[in-house]
Amino acid sequence: MKFTKLLGVLAPFCLLGISATFISSSTAQPSFNGRGPKGFDFALIGDIPYDARQETETQKLIQDINNSWVRFVIHDGDFKSGSSPCSNELFLQRFQLLQQFRHPLVYVFGDNEWTDCHRPAAGGYDSLERLAKLREIFTQGDRSLGQRTIELNRQSDKSQYSKFRENVYWTEGDVLFTGIHVVGSNNNLGRNAVNDAEYAERNAANIVWLKEAFARAKAKRSLGVVIVIHGNPDDFNIPANAQQNGFRDFVNVLKSELKNYSKPVMLVHGDSHYFRIDKPLNIDEAPGTVITNFTRVETFGSPNVHWLRVTVNPRNPNLFEINQEIIPAK
Repeated sequence: MKFTKLLGVLAPFCLLGISATFISSSTAQPSFNGRGPKGFDFALIGDIPYDARQETETQKLIQDINNSWVRFVIHDGDFKSGSSPCSNELFLQRFQLLQQFRHPLVYVFGDNEWTDCHRPAAGGYDSLERLAKLREIFTQGDRSLGQRTIELNRQSDKSQYSKFRENVYWTEGDVLFTGIHVVGSNNNLGRNAVNDAEYAERNAANIVWLKEAFARAKAKRSLGVVIVIHGNPDDFNIPANAQQNGFRDFVNVLKSELKNYSKPVMLVHGDSHYFRIDKPLNIDEAPGTVITNFTRVETFGSPNVHWLRVTVNPRNPNLFEINQEIIPAK
């Protein structure tokens, strides 16, 4: 879990080619009605709630999203702090919390829920045992969480990847969405041999799942791709020889796939609690030249309890329009 910065910033809009506006509303409304028949909105949250105050604020956030015209909600990981207990009781409480969303809720695992559970403040748990419990509680069946659900395609449908139930994909409005289990704390690499082995197996599965996402998008002629992970991959600044970097392989494969995919790709993550929208990847052959069809979005996180509305607008060549939905303090 990274605690580098707490407040968000926007990169210059002229660079991003996407809209971003501030909205403060206890009953949010649709952001744009001119997006065409295949347009829709969805909500992004993550890294909440961490404490009692944020639990109260999260109730307001849930009400706000429930009153909004969104197709589904994505929580990109860390439904607890790194110093709160990784107990079954808390897991079940968070499961019930996520079930309060009336829209479908897709949850992507974060590091605080398992990788960091070995910390004394978190209860000194076996992290791999906690990962197994997460899968048991949060990845049942082939449906999302939420009071209304959508069907999810799981990587575990293939026998060789049977344990990776959390890696999912679904489609909406000709856009392909995929959740991939990449977490903070260096993606669970470098602590000990047992956890390194877990990383190696999951990393291999993640790479396969990432490649398959682009293959599906091409085959289906999707309008674009949304990739959701938890961990901030070191802001994509990874030396080529960084052997002990848990994000190296994922970022390298992502860049490779982007060379052969020209439609908009948005990668969503949490982890460092620093709201931003930017273009962090450069063309290898032209240093300093951004990969223009790739955009990174980092969600709000503790101590800020707000959400992002993403409008998929097929009439916009950039496809994704992002609005900040600010929950009032009172």
